Amino acid sequence: MRSRWLLPLVLAALVPGTSTRVAAADPPTITVFAAADLAFVFRELVPKFEHATGAKVTLVLGSTGNLGRQIEHGAPADVFFAADQRFVDELLAKGALIAESRALYAQGRLALASARTAGGKLTALAQLREPRIRRVAIANPAHAPYGKAAAEALRAAGVWDAVAPKLVYGENIRQALQFVESGAAEAGIVALSIAGAPGIESVPIDPALHAPLNQAVAVVRRSARPELGLAFIQFVNGPEGRPIMKRYGFALPGEF
Repeated sequence: MRSRWLLPLVLAALVPGTSTRVAAADPPTITVFAAADLAFVFRELVPKFEHATGAKVTLVLGSTGNLGRQIEHGAPADVFFAADQRFVDELLAKGALIAESRALYAQGRLALASARTAGGKLTALAQLREPRIRRVAIANPAHAPYGKAAAEALRAAGVWDAVAPKLVYGENIRQALQFVESGAAEAGIVALSIAGAPGIESVPIDPALHAPLNQAVAVVRRSARPELGLAFIQFVNGPEGRPIMKRYGFALPGEF
């Protein structure tokens, strides 16, 4: 990354013990478009970043494909956290993102989830064939990387033909989990990072069953505050963010 994208003011705000803070009366704001698997981890990280910098982060969560299309068509985002690096690279090729800001930030994992009230914890994809499992929620594979990975895992496990008629599709991975939480689906294949929701039982799915979910981020070229967007990326990938990302089940850069 090039140093020209770093503002001393922002960097000073991130260094513990410094007294320089962005003026509270007029805090700078960035809008972060982020894949829905980051819903819980960013709920912790965003307030920490805001406290460290005095900045304000507006977080927009959704499926990576839908968010990417919105950015391509001019949506007012400053940073794009994708659940699949391919979507970042496609926007880079179109000139919509700043190449120097691109970074891997995580590798995601899938989990097999069910509600504790559903009766009987699910531990294997083969159990999705059982008659008691009438509906299985996944994110829409057409635009959600975790949904695509879920479909790959079902095929690799040899249960696709039996389970496909049971599938219900969430607009994103968070909505897929909501189907399970509400009882609209007896089971779901969701991101491990959100599978710790209250009332949910889950087990990780073997990552060998699907293509790696290598997740990348970059600053949007139209951003009015690229230096602040880059500071947020560095915060997530730095000593403040990495332990929290790890706690939510992500593999971190350098581990994959």
